[in-house]
Amino acid sequence: MIYIKFQDLSEEKQEELLQVSREHVTHIFGESIQKYVDETGADYEKLIDEEMIKNLYTYDYVFNI
Repeated sequence: MIYIKFQDLSEEKQEELLQVSREHVTHIFGESIQKYVDETGADYEKLIDEEMIKNLYTYDYVFNI
């Protein structure tokens, strides 16, 4: 669960959330994505970025107002 102040939806906070999601995706799926990249020649960074954005939708957010 991610706690966010409703007033703090700044660009910096959004970047922080993206970074947390990126680290989470890399930790969980990094090896399998790298294996896929090695087999197909796909772009690793692009795949991580796509999964990072999808991953944001799996979090539960609590907004403190």
